[in-house]
Amino acid sequence: MEHIKPSDSEGANFKARTVKDIIKPVNSISDKVSVKAALDEMQAREIDSSPVTDEHGELLGTLSKNKMNRNVGGLGHDPKTEPVKAHIEKNSAYCFEDQTIAEAEQIMLKAKIGEVPVVTGKKLLVGAINIDAIAREKTNHSRLRASPVF
Repeated sequence: MEHIKPSDSEGANFKARTVKDIIKPVNSISDKVSVKAALDEMQAREIDSSPVTDEHGELLGTLSKNKMNRNVGGLGHDPKTEPVKAHIEKNSAYCFEDQTIAEAEQIMLKAKIGEVPVVTGKKLLVGAINIDAIAREKTNHSRLRASPVF
């Protein structure tokens, strides 16, 4: 099998690759639902947190299953009628689709999370990026750079 060594420009392209190159689709939860509806949806999707969007698709923040269970149950509120809006973490981490993969990695490391929502410049949710996808990109890039030329 012949290995082809990438040119210097291909290595530069990797450094310039943006988040939209490895984005994955993600479902969000509407800010109009009840806590129970949000928890049920998160349970069905087997996730612990989810981005929340308004009716236009704009990212409002993130919901945490644990935080909602603690706050709603602990305060004696009815999850069927309690609006999810009050439980949105508005200062949660996210990145823009045109940021580099390295910048997204730094955002996740700083926030100590494994995945962040990805938005357009107008903050419309377009997907998510996770640390595993970034690790795969790094591994693939390292493998290409280390390939011998025959």
